[in-house]
Amino acid sequence: MPLSPDDIAAIGRKIGYVFKDKALLETCFTHASYANTHGTANNERLEFLGDAVLGFLAAEALFEGTEQDEGRMTELRQKMVSEKPLRAVVESAGLDRYLLCGGKDVAGGKAVSSLFEALTAGIYLDGGMEEARRFVQRSLFPYVRQAAAERNDKGDLQEFLQARGEARAVYTVIAQEGAPHMPRFRVEASAMGKRAQGEGKSKAEAEKAAARSLLEKLKR
Repeated sequence: MPLSPDDIAAIGRKIGYVFKDKALLETCFTHASYANTHGTANNERLEFLGDAVLGFLAAEALFEGTEQDEGRMTELRQKMVSEKPLRAVVESAGLDRYLLCGGKDVAGGKAVSSLFEALTAGIYLDGGMEEARRFVQRSLFPYVRQAAAERNDKGDLQEFLQARGEARAVYTVIAQEGAPHMPRFRVEASAMGKRAQGEGKSKAEAEKAAARSLLEKLKR
């Protein structure tokens, strides 16, 4: 079923923007699997344009808001506009429920993240770059900042090792102290012939601390 007036109103409230061109909005939400069956336009061209607009807005935000070098900004931009954060924003806003697709088996993953790209392009075409910028800043950037604040030390260490063709780090609990209800763990992480230790109130916390310390040592 196409989007109803109630759907269109609800989407407007969720994205903080009211489309002047309702047909364009519906195209943003139309997956190729639905379009092929119903003879309508799909959102693939919008996805293409939205990817470029998103890339620009992410680069602009990094250039104006950080002092990172080109390599690091490129890495951060790729993470900001990758499938995971785009999909998370769409799902957290409940926008995926309005996606017009050929079946539930195609309604996840890339189809959901592509919806964000298509919406970005749709808003850009309907209201201009400033409206697109507001939409992305309001919906995506807070999520990205929150995700960036949540350090993934073990993941960062693994990426560092993987990029150099090295084996995964090995984590070993070398001490557990304290009362049962207030334990303290000490873990050693080893990779590339080097070792580092970390402590924490849980094994996972100690592993993260050890990974952070080892990565700093390996980068010297």
